[in-house]
This record gives sequence, structure tokens and C-alpha cells, in this order.
Amino acid sequence: MPKIPVKVVKWEDIVRMADKLSEKVKVEFVPDVIIAVARGGLVPARLLADSLGVVDVLSLKVEHWVVTASHTPEARIKYPYKVDLSDRKVLIVDDITDTGDSLILTSKYVGENFTPRAMKTATLQHIESSSKFKPDFYAEVVTDWAWFMYPWNYWEDEINLVSKLIVERKTKDLVDLERAFKESYGINPPITLDKIFLEMKRRKILE
Repeated sequence: MPKIPVKVVKWEDIVRMADKLSEKVKVEFVPDVIIAVARGGLVPARLLADSLGVVDVLSLKVEHWVVTASHTPEARIKYPYKVDLSDRKVLIVDDITDTGDSLILTSKYVGENFTPRAMKTATLQHIESSSKFKPDFYAEVVTDWAWFMYPWNYWEDEINLVSKLIVERKTKDLVDLERAFKESYGINPPITLDKIFLEMKRRKILE
């Protein structure tokens, strides 16, 4: 069994889930404004805005999962601001409810500082075994926890996962790390490790 189960999500999966989520929202709610939980909710929010015909898309930057599969003690709004949405219906969108902390915080913040006329939440995926928050709409339910590697996060996630292995295994050998990656995370890396190493050097993570 992998130490950290990781699942790779492809672009076609995102489009499929966004379409499914959009259809669910259309049955019950007509938002005037979509608020993306940045960064994970940015792409799903834009896809929903397109399919729902919503032109006003805002975002709130929530810090929680700073390093892949490792989170800060509590979520926080990094760049707080206020806006009057008292005459608007709002849909808050994120990619997944993992702990649920990001949506708990964002919903509370929007309710107190944006004062929308109505507010709902939506995610592509909902992990029912680990989340303290259940969104109003979600495309798929996940029963067993895993770290979902979304296409907009391949580089960041893989760099963080490889960095963990370098520290644990005390090696920078590509062949050893490729084998360890499969053993530790249960997947083949979506980006080849030679490219990851080059990017880690560019970012000065590796010498």
C-alpha cells in the first residue's frame, strides 16, 4: 500500500465533473456571482461560470494546503477584502472538500463581509470520510481519502512529493526516485522526473 495514496486527475475528468456539477446547480440555484476559492477553485469556477452564464467571477485566496498532502494548522484568508453583494446570489466554488476547512472559512467570511442575498457552495469532489463540511453541490463523492493531483497542480504537487522522497531516501538518483515514487504514492508521475529535476533547479530547490 502507498504511504500517501495519490490519484492523477486528467483534463477530461475535470470537464466531465464540471459539466455534471453544472447540471446539478442549474436545477436548484441561479447564481449572480461566482466566488472561486483560490487557488484550487479557479479553474472549476471559470468552467461553471461559462456553463451557467455567470459573468461576475471573484476569488478569495485561502492558505491551507501549503505543501502537498501537508497542511497548515488552520486555513486563513491571505488577502481579505470587502464587497457589497447584498442584492446578489453567490456560488462559492472549490475543487474538493478534503478537510472542509477552506469552505468553512470562505463561507463564513463571505457571509460576514460580502453579505450576499443567498449563498451556496459547490465542489468537483467531496471526500465524505474526512471533510467536516458538505457542500451544497458536488459532482462526485469520494469514500476513501486520497490526494487528488489536478492538472493545474501537477508541477507543484510532483515537486513537493519528489522533495519528500529525496529527504526520506537521501538520494537524488532518478531511477531510485522513480521506483520510490510508484511505491510511495501508487502512481507513475504525470511529468517525467528529469523535467521535475530541471524545474527544481530553476526554482533553486535543488542545487
